[in-house]
Amino acid sequence: MEESNNYGHQHPLLLILNQDQLIHNQSGVTHCSRCGEEVSAPCFCCVEHCGFYLHKACADAPLELNHPFHPHHPLVLLQEPPSSYSGCVCDFCDEPCTNFIYHCSCALDFHIKCALLIFNIAENNLKELEHVALQDEELADENKCFGCWEPLAKYTHFSPDCGFNLHDKCAELPFKLNLECHREHPLVLQFNSERLSCKICCLVRTRRGFVYGCSPCEFVVHIECVSQSPLQVIKSTNHEHPFTLFNGHQHPLFLMLNQEQLMDNQRGVTDCSRCGEKLHKVCAEAPLELNHPFHLNHPLLMQNAPYSSGMYICNFCNKSGHKSVYRCSSCELDFHIKCALFTFNIAENNLKELEHVVLQHPLIPTEKCFGCREPLPNYTHFSPCRGFNLHEKCTEIPFKLNHVWHRKHPLVLQFNSERLSCKICCQVTMRRGFVYGCSPCKFVVHIECASQSPLQVINSTNHEHPFTLLLRQVPFTCDGCGTEGNHVAYTCGTCNIIIHKNCISLPRIIKSKWHDHRLLHTYFHHIEDFRVLNCLRCHDEVNTEHGSYYCSKCNGIFHVKCVMKDKDSYEIVENEDEIEMPIESSIIVIESNDAGEATKIKHFKHMHNLMLGPFVGGYENSCDGCMLPISDPFYYCSECAFFLHKACAELPKMKNVWHHDCKEPLALISDEAFQCQRCWYISNAFAYECCGCEEKICLRCVIALTPGARTCLKHEHPLFYYTKHNGKCNACGRTTQAAFCCKDCNFVLHLRCFSLPITARHKCDEHLLSLTDHDDNSYSEHHHCDICEESRDPNHWFYNCSICDTSTHVYCVLGQYPFLKLRSLYEENDHPHPLTIVKKKYYYPYCDKCGKPCVDVALECSKSECKYIVHWNCVVPFHLWRFWAWYKW
Repeated sequence: MEESNNYGHQHPLLLILNQDQLIHNQSGVTHCSRCGEEVSAPCFCCVEHCGFYLHKACADAPLELNHPFHPHHPLVLLQEPPSSYSGCVCDFCDEPCTNFIYHCSCALDFHIKCALLIFNIAENNLKELEHVALQDEELADENKCFGCWEPLAKYTHFSPDCGFNLHDKCAELPFKLNLECHREHPLVLQFNSERLSCKICCLVRTRRGFVYGCSPCEFVVHIECVSQSPLQVIKSTNHEHPFTLFNGHQHPLFLMLNQEQLMDNQRGVTDCSRCGEKLHKVCAEAPLELNHPFHLNHPLLMQNAPYSSGMYICNFCNKSGHKSVYRCSSCELDFHIKCALFTFNIAENNLKELEHVVLQHPLIPTEKCFGCREPLPNYTHFSPCRGFNLHEKCTEIPFKLNHVWHRKHPLVLQFNSERLSCKICCQVTMRRGFVYGCSPCKFVVHIECASQSPLQVINSTNHEHPFTLLLRQVPFTCDGCGTEGNHVAYTCGTCNIIIHKNCISLPRIIKSKWHDHRLLHTYFHHIEDFRVLNCLRCHDEVNTEHGSYYCSKCNGIFHVKCVMKDKDSYEIVENEDEIEMPIESSIIVIESNDAGEATKIKHFKHMHNLMLGPFVGGYENSCDGCMLPISDPFYYCSECAFFLHKACAELPKMKNVWHHDCKEPLALISDEAFQCQRCWYISNAFAYECCGCEEKICLRCVIALTPGARTCLKHEHPLFYYTKHNGKCNACGRTTQAAFCCKDCNFVLHLRCFSLPITARHKCDEHLLSLTDHDDNSYSEHHHCDICEESRDPNHWFYNCSICDTSTHVYCVLGQYPFLKLRSLYEENDHPHPLTIVKKKYYYPYCDKCGKPCVDVALECSKSECKYIVHWNCVVPFHLWRFWAWYKW
């Protein structure tokens, strides 16, 4: 017996050469510590009898294996599968890998024995398989050859214990091959690791096995495709002349009727001997007009890519294409030729004959069934090359269906082309896939909804009585959500309520980012003063005779569909008895007047007490919260120049805002330079900051975007903010994507213009300049800015002094940083003293960084003896000034 210390074990190992010696050293059945299989001689065992055994082959396995069937990278021996793997399967025997494996980043994994077996096969050119028995037994068709993937039952084959199956004829496959369609390099037999499409049949196969490939050219052909002889002449129904096999062409070829560009491929591409078009066989036989069973409304017509960009998205596989397409222009449906023909074949076979598709057990949880749209991991499924996934159970779906909710006509299985809402669940689905529909009646139901048997009685957590199924088809307005219904309805006879099935489960109380208080669902709402209540999200009237969400504290109301439109914007209050946490105020009231108005307060962001105005110093100062000019009502500090609008002072310490994606509320901060994520202005005043993503939103935007009506001094009617509005802003003329709009007239303002200061100062005029919305100077033929002396549009807003007749662009007056708080401190790492934010008006010292005059905002040393001064743009972080590189009025 040989003793060794070379295999990563703390004790010496003995080499056992025969089975008798092994039985003598064993205390029972033992397994190899590397591959996990039962040990047999020759092997190594621990001299201390601690249960450590190694097959000799496993012990001799190299740490790095340069495998002939995988020439790209070496296979590295790992003690266990990578941590990122949810389940590791050997690409040779298809069994799970738990212990030591050979691994490559190309997503190849092998048991040690499997890797060494096929390495030995490769070294022997697939011919020496003496240790493997030659078998001639009848096997089921699902047993496939590892080489060509034809059924094993057709030919005599080899089958070792590890699950490797190989035809006797495939053992004669050459290791290298010269192919006419790839003359540059020989093709090498290798593992199917890169999952490239075969250049002959154009199919992508995710299965394990062998292919012939050229790695530098990314050229791959299947073994079975190499051995097939193509037809020399093919007749096409889509072309007047027959196509002949094209041989001997040495340049890249492009398919004229398929979305994929193919390299030179003589054996798989056909050529018309008269017009010279190059096509796949399946594309050559495609009809110009396809009456598809899944789209009965109109025929699909073959045409070139219909869009100006030359691209389209296939409504079947969801991938792009740029060559010819099957298109229905009426329904805006586009299909790759192969996708249209594949689904046509499925329809003709009633979704049952998918013999050419391998039945798979899914591992990817995100994939959905093309039919019922349920997750694939729930069921075994079919998955062909174009990304089509279908549950095995969905192959039994009938092509036509008589449904109790639509007795007039049968429902036909069809593409989800019209994007109509399902008449059962009332949900509009933009997804691709199948639905049951009646085109003349515009009636659609989802496959999953059609298969469900409606419950006769449903108990609700939001209503005291149960709801009973109404067995008649009647049009109605749902008392739960206020929208129309026409089919599946449930009623409460006691309360005379009729409701959609989905609305039975509406939560009673929710907490929404659109509102500061909890919202209660009501089936009808009593209004004593006959007011019209508008939804705080869409601003349309809420019919209070039907369901809505309402706030009793401030009379805020929402349509059910509006407040629940975004799932991340609300949460359900499960415990209704739980006391609602009060909103933490930013102020402490010290004194109040007889009307209950706070006249003296302490704000948590200021060291001194604040008094309610008026202030004898005038109104030329700006609010330290929003940086807009001071206007009544406001608070001021008697000890320092600090001002706050009353509305800014009363904002809470923490606040939920609908226009921020994070679920957590935002915290009020101050004295930190930031860029607002809504208006993009730079400021160092008050802001709300997200504790998660650290985004900051200025007070001007928070107040402006609070749901409800907003007033603008330049417009007589209230304005409402619409998240989707395409139009031109009245102030600057720019096109808007979201804007403040007037319901009474065609007035539009985008967010940046809504927050413009009504008054501003500039050195060009000794008086305050007023924001003006219209130039009545009809005597002037040309309108110019008195600062930059360039022309201006008289219909756009501008700043004006009526005394001096000064008119200027808004941008020229405000500059790049209108909302930076001058005379405030800013810490700069390259200077030892604190810096003060300044804006020089009449003299411009030179910047200590770039040497140019400090014309706009600058940072000046707070110590008078230090003459250090730099441009703001020269020292602040890039993200605090980059926006202005492209945005100007």
